[in-house]
Amino acid sequence: MYRHPSVKYASPPTTPNSDPMFVRPLSAVGSAPAAAAAAAVWRQWYWRNTFPLLITRHPFTSPRPSCPFTWTELPSTGPPRHLHLSAGLMKHPDSEPPVKRRKSLECERSGEGVQRSPKRSSSRERRESGPAWLHNLPEVPPGERAPSLIKTELKRRWEDLTESRVSKSVGPFDFSVMSYNILSQELLLSNPYLYKHCHPRVLEWHHRFPKLIQELEQHAADIMCLQEVQEDHYQKQIKPSLEHLGYHCEYKRRTGRKLDGCMVAFKKSCFTLFSSHAVEFFRHGIPILDRDNVGLIVVLKPVGASGSDRNICVVTTHLLYNPRRGDIKLAQLALLLAEIGHVARQDDGTTCPILLCGDFNSVPASPLYTFITDRKLEYAGMPIGKVSGQEESPRGQRILTSPLWPASLGISQMCQYEGQTHDPDVKKSNKTLNSSSIEHAFKLTSVYCHYLKESGHREITTCHSRTAITVDYIFYSPAQWDESDRTECSSAPQRGLQLLSRLALVSEAELKEVNGLPNQHHSSDHLPLIARFRLHS
Repeated sequence: MYRHPSVKYASPPTTPNSDPMFVRPLSAVGSAPAAAAAAAVWRQWYWRNTFPLLITRHPFTSPRPSCPFTWTELPSTGPPRHLHLSAGLMKHPDSEPPVKRRKSLECERSGEGVQRSPKRSSSRERRESGPAWLHNLPEVPPGERAPSLIKTELKRRWEDLTESRVSKSVGPFDFSVMSYNILSQELLLSNPYLYKHCHPRVLEWHHRFPKLIQELEQHAADIMCLQEVQEDHYQKQIKPSLEHLGYHCEYKRRTGRKLDGCMVAFKKSCFTLFSSHAVEFFRHGIPILDRDNVGLIVVLKPVGASGSDRNICVVTTHLLYNPRRGDIKLAQLALLLAEIGHVARQDDGTTCPILLCGDFNSVPASPLYTFITDRKLEYAGMPIGKVSGQEESPRGQRILTSPLWPASLGISQMCQYEGQTHDPDVKKSNKTLNSSSIEHAFKLTSVYCHYLKESGHREITTCHSRTAITVDYIFYSPAQWDESDRTECSSAPQRGLQLLSRLALVSEAELKEVNGLPNQHHSSDHLPLIARFRLHS
C-alpha cells in the first residue's frame, strides 16, 4: 500500500468491531460516522473492482442466504451433546485439502509415490459409449469416501446342479476349478480409459495384490486357471504366495514384448502333474497367426489314482481381444484344439476329459462360441467382425474366405495335426469336409447358461468403463449316461465330468451397485468363474 511521506498514520485499531485491514491517515480521520462512511465506500469499490465475477450479492447490505449445512445432534445418552455438520460439507479455510492429506498419508505408509488418476482418453474413445449406468454414477472426489448408498462387495451364491442320480462309478473323484482373468497391471496402466470410473487408489498394485490373493485363498479351488498374470508379479509374489498355500504352479508368458501370460495352479494334495505343454499362437510367415497370445495345457492325475483312465486335461488361454479380427481368433482356437487333441489322447486311443478355461474375447451365441459347443462352423462369407460377437455393426468389413489358414500350418479343417490321427472316421471326415467350414472332435459344454435363472438377465463376467459383457468361460467334457441300465434308480455314468455346482454370476444391475469393476473389494475387471465337478472313470 502506498504511504505519503508527509502524512502520519494511525496504528491499527484494537477494538473488537474494527477491521485491522484498513490503515487510515490521521488527517483523514474525523468523526466516527464519517470514518465508517468512508470505510463503507472504500469496501464497495474494492469488492466490485477486485472480484466482479465472484460476488453475486452485496457483501454488506444484501441479506445472507440461508445456511446450507444440515445440523444433527448426538444421542442424549453418554457424553454431553455436541452439534455436528453433515459429512463432506464442513470445511475450514486454514485446513489442508483432504486430497492432499490422504496422498501424504499414503506416501508415508507405502514409502512410494501415489499413482495419479488415469489420463483422459482420445476423442474417439470418449465418444464410444459404455454401459449406461456408468455415466450416471455420482462423482466421488479423489480422497473422499464413496456414498454409503453404493455397495462395495458382490454377493454371489452357489447353485446346486446335481440331478437325482446315484453314482455307480467306482471311486468318483470330486474337485473344483476356477477360471479368472486377474487383470495385468501393465495392461491396466496402458489402457486408463477403461477405468475412468474407478478411484485411483483401487487401481494400485499394492492395493490389488493382497485382495487378489485373499480372493484366491477364500475360494481355494483345487485347480486355478489364471489369465493376464504379469511375469514379474508371478515370480516375486503370486507363485510364492500360492506355493505357500500348497499349490504347484505352471506358467507361460506371452511371446514378443508382452509382460503377461497364463498360468495353472493345482493343489498338490489333490493332483500330481502328468505333463505340461505351452502353446504359442505366433507363427513366423503365417499372417493369420502373427499375434503373441498363448495357451497352456497340463494333464493332471488325481492323487492315488492308477492308470491313465483318471487323467484330466486342463487348458487355459487368452485369445486375441481385437473385435475386428475374428479370423485370427478362429485360427488361434483351431491351433489350440489341435494341440489338445495331441496331448489329451490316451494309450487306448480315447481322449481324457477336458477342461477348457479362459478369456475367449467372444460373447455367448457368437460364431466362435457356437463352434466350441456345436463342433462345426460354416465361416465362408461371414463378416470378419461378426465372429466374436463384440462388434455391433460389422458392415463394411472384410469377408472370411476359405481356406481360413494355409496348408503350411499343418492343421486340417478338423482342427487336428495332419497325419497324427489314426481314427478312420476322422480321416474320412477330413477328406469329405467342405473347405468353407471347420470342425473339431471334442464334445464340450459350458458350465454357465449365460442368463440368470431368477431374473432372466444376462450374466456378466467382465465390466469396465466401456462395456459389461460375458467373455470368460469354463467348457468341460460332460459325462455320458447309459440310459439302457435300469437296474437301479439311475443310469450308469460313462467316462467324463459331471457338473455338481457353480458359483453364480451376476447381472449388470448388480455390478452397478458396487460401482463396476475393479472396486474396493474386487481387484480385477473380470469375475472369477468357479465350478465343482465329479470325475467318472
